[in-house]
Amino acid sequence: MSTQAETFEFQAESRKLLQLMVHAIYSNKDTFLRELVSNASDALDKVRLESFRDKDLEVDTSDPHVLIEADREHRTLTVRDNGIGMSRDEVQELIGTIAKSGTAELLQQLKDTKDGAAAQELIGQFGLGFYSSFMVADRVTLLTRRAGEDTGTRWDSTGEGTYTIETVDEAPQGTAVTLHLKAEDQEDSLLDYTDSTTITNIVKRYSDFISWPVRMEVERTDSEGETTRQIETINSMKALWARPKEEVAEEEYHEFYKHISHDWNDPLETIHMRAEGTFEYQALLFIPSMAPFDLFTRDHKRGVQLYVKRVFIMDDCEALLPEYLRFVKGVVDAQDLSLNVSREILQQDRQIQMMRKRLVKKVLSTVKDMMTEDPDRYGKFWDQFGQAVKEGLVNDLDNRDQILEIASFESTHDPESKTTLRQYVERMKDDQDSIYYITGSSRSKVENSPHIEAFRDKGLEVLLLTDPVDEMWVESAPEFDGKQFQSIAKGQVDLNDQDEDGSGTERAQQEQEFSEVLSWMSTKLADDVKEVRLSSRLSTSPACVVGDTNDMGPTLEKMYRAMGHEVPRVKRILEVNPNHPLVSGMRDAYGKNGESQELEETAELVHGMALLAEGGELREPSQFTSLLANRLAQTL
Repeated sequence: MSTQAETFEFQAESRKLLQLMVHAIYSNKDTFLRELVSNASDALDKVRLESFRDKDLEVDTSDPHVLIEADREHRTLTVRDNGIGMSRDEVQELIGTIAKSGTAELLQQLKDTKDGAAAQELIGQFGLGFYSSFMVADRVTLLTRRAGEDTGTRWDSTGEGTYTIETVDEAPQGTAVTLHLKAEDQEDSLLDYTDSTTITNIVKRYSDFISWPVRMEVERTDSEGETTRQIETINSMKALWARPKEEVAEEEYHEFYKHISHDWNDPLETIHMRAEGTFEYQALLFIPSMAPFDLFTRDHKRGVQLYVKRVFIMDDCEALLPEYLRFVKGVVDAQDLSLNVSREILQQDRQIQMMRKRLVKKVLSTVKDMMTEDPDRYGKFWDQFGQAVKEGLVNDLDNRDQILEIASFESTHDPESKTTLRQYVERMKDDQDSIYYITGSSRSKVENSPHIEAFRDKGLEVLLLTDPVDEMWVESAPEFDGKQFQSIAKGQVDLNDQDEDGSGTERAQQEQEFSEVLSWMSTKLADDVKEVRLSSRLSTSPACVVGDTNDMGPTLEKMYRAMGHEVPRVKRILEVNPNHPLVSGMRDAYGKNGESQELEETAELVHGMALLAEGGELREPSQFTSLLANRLAQTL
């Protein structure tokens, strides 16, 4: 027996909102099932909690579950739970009225949003996931009875502007939502949501890890060809991140990693963390053992999977981890986020930012622990992902010190292994106050660069930075452990500006002897260099080119040009070795005969050789080779 159904009208704005939802919003219709299963899971959570609070409540909690029933003949799909249910007033309040506060705001946002996926994600902020059912159904019926009450409520609507509510005597505890599915429409590519395989795939994608069983009647054909129907649980309920670490075997972690990453290899490191307090979430992150082939391509997908209360929200949630940790895989499950959260909101949400901050620190601290406890495994990590991690030195200033602590670099100390900055500082000489480095395209080039000669002779260690990102971070990282970074190819480096007695007399004398020829060379090479000066960083080479302290390096300049950026040409400084026979010969020739065509050509050759020695490019290679060929011919 039931009371007469009462008919109500949606508010004017609500009718417009329903029409938008039906015709324009949901680009992925499958999410309607996620919303209904999530609502059912919440109802089961609530009835369990209510039964603990009220021992006198007449409620059945013996077999909490979600049941999906598909009727292909009548084209209906029902999602049923035996959870807390709703009273008639709650149905009127929660289901009958769409977004009482905020409907106008949401409507305006939806009108302004052209991206269907982004519009879809806005809905969840206003609690409207239930109405996504109208994307696949032309009529929705809800039958519910609140635990402890004797009568139930039936709500029914076609989504066209009105709905009916009636009280019914016969209704099981919980809620059943029945969708009268639209006719299959090829133009709309509507999936057959009465097909058990389709439903199973959707549940496994979005609701596989919710804590309650999701059951469905499925057809099974035995070896003799007989078909039977049976109820099966179609979700795994195995949310590893929700279980205590000591209860999860390493094999389970590895299996789960392979499931979410599609990687054949075991992960290099597993990070299982739980945050409790005002904002709760669990995270299960993995560091792969090998870098993906597309790690440095523009199309590389990054981010971890985001869940809310074990309900899948999105793949590749970029807001949770910065780009330099794009290789990290895993799951983050939050308790208090909206089921549908737009990417714009994710970027601004305080809770998301709090999670991101903690996750980054946890990943970096895990790598630091790996460095201390298992250097071999850390070495594998850095070889695979070090170049990506160093991007954080440019983009994540808040964590720059932590990244510097876990970074490794090649250096002149040991050609067979890398060094950390901490190890470099421990080996520094007592009177050394800078961390010396040189950048370039390969170890062989920078290691044989003339800039490094005097440092090698004096036993000063130099970092050999050969990754493209090195050119950028060394410009922005001021120091490590109080020691400034100093390029040996920039600025003044005076390693031997004093005699053994500390007087500096010999250097002063050289400056005087070479002043005229240096001034003349500066004038003749003015199109290519800003100055010619004596060098204290050379021991065997005749010359090298260096930049001013704040100049852009040639490798970085080349990178910007390759990316299509117009950058002004930077003139560099030519430094010459006063102890080299070629340079001292030029001084003597200029002092004896003044300038000549041969001397001018020699100056150009010295500059060209200095560029080639550091792996640079000649501005006019044909002119250089012509001069060189003529000079060689004259010697024969």
